Amino acid sequence: MLGSSIKDLRARGLQLPACPAREQRPLREPTRCMLGAFPEQREGTVLVYLVRARGMPGVVVLTRVMAAPSMHRAENGAPSVPRPLLLRRSRRLRGSRRWRRGGGRQEPGVSEDSEEEEKEERDRGGSRGGFQFAIDRGGTFTDVFARCPGGRVRVLKLLSEDPAYRDAPTEGIRRVLQEETGVSLPRDAPLDAAGIEWIRMGTTVATNALLQRRGEPLALVVTRGFRDLLHIGTQARPHIFDLTVSMPPPLYEEVIEVDERLIPHQPDCLLPGADAFPTVQGSMGSTLRVQRPLQLEKLREELQRLRERGIRSLAVLLLHSYAWPGHEQQVGALARELGFQHVSLSSEVAAMVRAVPRGYSACADAYLTPIIHRYLESFRAGFTHQLREVPVLFMRSDGGLTPMSHFSGARAILSGPAAGVVGCAVTTSRHHPGVPVIGFDMGGTSTDVSRYAGDYELVFEADTAGVPIRVPQLDINTVAAGGGSRLFFRSGLYVVGPESAGAHPGPACYRKGGPLTVTDANLCLGRLLPEFFPRIFGPDEAQGLCRETAATAFRQLAATIDAFMATSGPHRPLTVEEVAMGFIRVANEAMCRPIRALTQARGHAASDHVLACFGGAGGQHACAIARALGISKVFIHRHSGVLSALGLALADVVHEAQAPCALRYEPEAFPALDERMDALELECQRALQAQGFHRQQIRAERFLHLRYEGTDCALMCSAKGHPATSSSCRAGDFLAAFSSRYLTEFGFTIPGRPVLVDDVRVRATGSSGISCDTRLEPSGRPPRPKTVTRCYFEAGYLETPVFLLEELASDHTVPGPAIVIDSNSTIVVEPGCVATVTDCGDVSIAVGSGTPQPLGPQLDAVHLSIFSHRFMSIAEQMGRILQRTAVSTNIKERLDFSCALFGPDGGLVSNAPHIPVHLGAMQETVQFQIRNLGEDLKEGDVILSNHPCAGGSHLPDLTVITPVFWPGVAAPVFFVASRGHHADIGGSTPGSLPPHSHSLQQEGAVFVSFKLVTGGVFQEEAVTEALLAPGRVPGCSGTRALRDNLSDLRAQVAANQKGIQLVTELIAQHGLDTVQAYMAHIQANAEVAVREMLKDFAARWGTEVEAEDFMDDGSPIRLRVTVDPHEGSAVFDFSGSGPEVLGNWNAPRAITLAALIYCLRCMVGQDIPLNQGCLAPVRVVIPPGSLLDPSPEAAVVGGNVLTSQRLVDVIFKAFGVCAASQVREIGGLGS
Repeated sequence: MLGSSIKDLRARGLQLPACPAREQRPLREPTRCMLGAFPEQREGTVLVYLVRARGMPGVVVLTRVMAAPSMHRAENGAPSVPRPLLLRRSRRLRGSRRWRRGGGRQEPGVSEDSEEEEKEERDRGGSRGGFQFAIDRGGTFTDVFARCPGGRVRVLKLLSEDPAYRDAPTEGIRRVLQEETGVSLPRDAPLDAAGIEWIRMGTTVATNALLQRRGEPLALVVTRGFRDLLHIGTQARPHIFDLTVSMPPPLYEEVIEVDERLIPHQPDCLLPGADAFPTVQGSMGSTLRVQRPLQLEKLREELQRLRERGIRSLAVLLLHSYAWPGHEQQVGALARELGFQHVSLSSEVAAMVRAVPRGYSACADAYLTPIIHRYLESFRAGFTHQLREVPVLFMRSDGGLTPMSHFSGARAILSGPAAGVVGCAVTTSRHHPGVPVIGFDMGGTSTDVSRYAGDYELVFEADTAGVPIRVPQLDINTVAAGGGSRLFFRSGLYVVGPESAGAHPGPACYRKGGPLTVTDANLCLGRLLPEFFPRIFGPDEAQGLCRETAATAFRQLAATIDAFMATSGPHRPLTVEEVAMGFIRVANEAMCRPIRALTQARGHAASDHVLACFGGAGGQHACAIARALGISKVFIHRHSGVLSALGLALADVVHEAQAPCALRYEPEAFPALDERMDALELECQRALQAQGFHRQQIRAERFLHLRYEGTDCALMCSAKGHPATSSSCRAGDFLAAFSSRYLTEFGFTIPGRPVLVDDVRVRATGSSGISCDTRLEPSGRPPRPKTVTRCYFEAGYLETPVFLLEELASDHTVPGPAIVIDSNSTIVVEPGCVATVTDCGDVSIAVGSGTPQPLGPQLDAVHLSIFSHRFMSIAEQMGRILQRTAVSTNIKERLDFSCALFGPDGGLVSNAPHIPVHLGAMQETVQFQIRNLGEDLKEGDVILSNHPCAGGSHLPDLTVITPVFWPGVAAPVFFVASRGHHADIGGSTPGSLPPHSHSLQQEGAVFVSFKLVTGGVFQEEAVTEALLAPGRVPGCSGTRALRDNLSDLRAQVAANQKGIQLVTELIAQHGLDTVQAYMAHIQANAEVAVREMLKDFAARWGTEVEAEDFMDDGSPIRLRVTVDPHEGSAVFDFSGSGPEVLGNWNAPRAITLAALIYCLRCMVGQDIPLNQGCLAPVRVVIPPGSLLDPSPEAAVVGGNVLTSQRLVDVIFKAFGVCAASQVREIGGLGS
C-alpha cells in the first residue's frame, strides 16, 4: 500500500473519507491519527490507517468508530467543527510502537517529513496522537489540563476527595473523554485508554503522608553505636519562642544496629592496629579502611524478626557509604532476599557526605515510596490494560518529569508546587524573554514564592514536616498567608495567619460558622462577587457566598479595635471596609517579605522582575504587591488558576546521575573528573533514549559540588557560560564558575585556598517541545463589561466594571479599577493600573505608582502592623547578608549570629529570630557605646565591642555596631548591629571556649569601644594587632584564625551596611518623624502585651512568686517576682544569688537581661515584636559582685552557655511554665 495516495486507495474499492489536502499525496510516512472527524460517519464505520515500520511493508490497520461524533464550538469562538472520535486500535498495531519524547508515541523509522509535520502540528497547538492530560492532584482540589485531538483545550477543577468517585485524576480524565466523545463512561468501569496519548501528573500524596505521618511502617538499619543519630538530629528549633516544642516522631518504628565500620584512610591514623585494617577503594580515588567487617548472619536473624512483625520497608544508613556503598548493597541484597518489599539505601537516595540528612532522606524514601506505589497501582487499575500502552510521567521536586516506575518518595515532596514553578517560569519567560520572573502562588492556606532567571534555582537540602531531606528541590519560599488565613487583632496589631480556616469550616462567608479570613476581607471590599461563584456553600452545600456573615464578623472585630484604640486617645470608629482593607494591606506586606528575601537579600532588585501570579487568590493581590515592591509589570496566564497542571504539560523529562568525590579541583584531577562526568552523562542519555528521546532532543548539564578547603559551604556549580581553558576540565572552567557564584552569593572569594570537589552530578533533560498557546483573534471593538459593581480601594468605593476573561480579545485593554473573572480565579486591576490581553489570551498588567497616602506620626493600627513587618524584614535581610558573606562555619553553617535594629537611645526595635542569648544583651552593648562615646560617634564609624562590662555576653561574641545618620540631624537616628560567634580570638586554649579560664585575659582578645572602621576605612592593621594581643599574656596565644576573623568582621560590617540602606529607604519613603514614631509605637505595643500577660498571671496565680535552682558547684540562683496587678508591672529580684566564682560560669548582667526578655516573650504566647518594650514594665535587681553581675575581670566564657540556661530554668520555674525544659501548660502561659 505504501506509495499509494488516498485517491488510489479509493479507486481500489476502499471506502475512505474525502481529504483534499492529502488526496494526491503518496503515503510515504506513517499516519497514526485520524485525518479528520466527519458528521456523516455512523457507528460501525471502518477507518483505514497505514503504518510503516522500518524494514517492513505497509500495514493496513482497521479501526471501528465506537460512536458517532458530535459538534462543538472551538474555544476561540470559531465555527463549529466535528469532534475527534475515540477509536479502538487494532491489535496488529500494538507492540510496534515506542515512546516519543516522554509523551507521544513514535513508530520506528519515522521519516524527517513526519517529524516536521508533527512539529508544525504542535506549534499550532494540535495533538496528533490523542488526548493529552496534565493533572495536578492537590490537597483540596485536583486541576486537570487536557488537550484534545485537534487542539481543543479543556480545563477542569474538582475536589481531590469526594465520595462520588474513587480517584480525582481518573474522574477528571473520565469526564473529559465522556464529554468530548459523547460516549457514556460509567464510573465503576475501567476507562479505555486507547485514545490517550500521554498522562502527566503532580501529586501531594507523598507530602500529605509525611505531614500526617501515614507512611509505610519501616525499620532503620544503622552502624552500631549510632542508633539515636537521627533521633538527635540537628537540634534545630524553628520557633525559638515556642514553649510547647514537640519533636516530630521518627519515621522508623525500630532500629537495628549492624556490626560494621568504615573509616577514612589517614596516613597518621593513631587507632590501634589501623595499619592491619583491610582497605577498599572509594569513589574518585578515596581510600577507606574496614575497621569492622559486615556481620550478615546476625543481621539476618534481626531482619527475619522484623518480617515476622509485618515490617516490609527498610532504610539503610551506614557511615561513609556515600564513598563506598559495598556494605549497604550487601544489606540491601539480604533484605530483598528475605522478602522486604522496599529497601532504600542512603548511598543511592542521597549519595552525599553528611550522615544525618542522608539518613533522613533514606528514611523518607522508605516511608513514602510504598505509599506512592500503592497509589500508582490504584490509579492504573482505573484503566484497561493498566495503562501499559500509555506513557505516564510524574513531576519530581526538582521540576523535571520522570516515568511512573521511577517516581520515588524522597523526590516527590514538592511534586505539585514544582509544577507550578515550571508553568510560571515557562509561560512568563515566553512573553518576557530575558526578564527575571518572581512566581507568586497564593493558595488557600499559604503563598509560595519562587524566582526564575533563565535557570531553575535549586536547593539540595530542605526541611519538610520536620524531616530534612537532601535531594535536589526547587527553591520555593512559603509564607503562611493565603485566602484562608485567619485574621486577629492582638495587643494593638492586625495579625494575618499563620492559622488557617481550612476547607471545613472554611471562611466565615462559607456559611459553616468559620472564622474571619483574607477571603472574607476581599468579599467585604467587593473584590469577590458571589454571583460568579458556584452555589456549593452552607450546611447543605447549595448556597452562595454570604457577604453579610463576613460583614457581621468584621463589625464585631471593629468594635474590639475601637475599644483598644480609645485607650490611647480620641479615636474615630472604624467601618467594616476600613478594617477589611487594613487586613488586606497587612497580608500583602506579609507576602512581600519572602519576595524581598529572594531578591533584595540575594543582591537582586525586586523592581527588575516580572511578577507572575497564579493560584486561585493571587490575582486579587497582584497589583498591590507589585506596587509595594516597585515592580512595574504583572503577568497572569489565562489558565493561572490551574497553572500547576499546565506546568506539567510544558515540563521536560529529567534524568539525573550523581557520584560522590574526594578530589581537589586541580590539573592532576581533571582527567578523572572528565571521565566520571562522561560516564554519568552517558548513563543519563541512555535512560532518556530508553524513553523514546532522540539524541538531538537531549540536553545534558554537568555540575561539580565545590567548596573551599576548611569551609562547610559547598555550591553546586555548572560551567555554563565558562568555556573550557587549558587549565580546566574539558566540560568547562568550573573554578571560574565557582568563584563567580561565590562572589555573587557571599560578596567575596578566598584567593589561594584550595577548592574541593564533594560530588559530581549530571542533569539531562529530554525536551518535549510542547506548546499550549492558543492564539486569539482581535475583536475590532471595545471590551464590554458583564456588569458594574462597587469596589473598595484606598480612595473608598469606586464604580468598577467586571469583565469575563473568555469574552476579551487580543486587542482589548482594561484600565483600572476593574475586575476580570475566569472560571478559576479573580483578577483585581487597581486604580492606576492597566490590563492588556495578549494575543494568547493572557493578562499583562502595567502597574502605576499610585497615589501616595500621607502618613503621620500618630498611631494607626494597620500601619503599626505594616511597620512591624518592615522593621523585622530589615533585621532578616541583615542576617541573610551576614550568613552569605561570612566565611567561618560558626556563622555560615551553625548560624551562631544575630542582627538587630536599635533606636536613637539604643533600645531594641526589631531583630531576626536568631540566638536568644544575643537578643537582650545587644541592647546593653549599643547603649554602652552611646554613653561611652557620645559625640565621638561620627558618620562612617563602625564600633567593635565584646567586653562583658560593655554589654557583651562572652568574648567570642563580637558585636559590630554602626550608627545611622540622616541629613540635617547631628546625632544618629538609628543604630544597626550584628553579633557573631568567632571560632577563635586567642586565649589559653585553641577554640573559643577555654574550659579552665579563671580571668577574662585568658579568654581572648578584648574590645570595649574599638573603632573597626573610621571615616569609612577598615582598620585592618589595628584590629589585627588587637586580635594578636592575647599572645602577650603568659600561657595564652593570639587568635589562631586571623584570616577568618577579618573575613567575618567584614561580613558583619556588610550586614550593617545593608541595614543602613534599608532603614534610609524606609525614612525616605515615610519621613524620619513617622518612622521614629512607629518605632516607639511598636515598642509600646510589646510593652502592652507583656503588661497584659503579667496582669493575667497575677489575677490567677497571685502577686508574688519565687524560685531557686543551683549550678553544679552548688552556687544558688534565687529569684523573687513581685507583680503589680493594676499596672501590669513586676520586679525581678535576684538577691540571694551566689557570689562571683573563680571559674568561668559567671554571667554578665547583659546575660541576665537577655534571659529575662526571652522568657517574657515566650510567656506572652503570641507573635509580638521582641524589643525594648518587653522590659519596660520590669525592674531588675541584680546584686553587684554576684554570679549574675561579676567584676570586670572575671572569667565569663561559660556563663553565656551554662548559667544563661539555668537562669531561664529559674524564671520559668517561678512562673510555673515549665521545669528544666519540660513544658507544662499553665493557663495561657504555656500555650
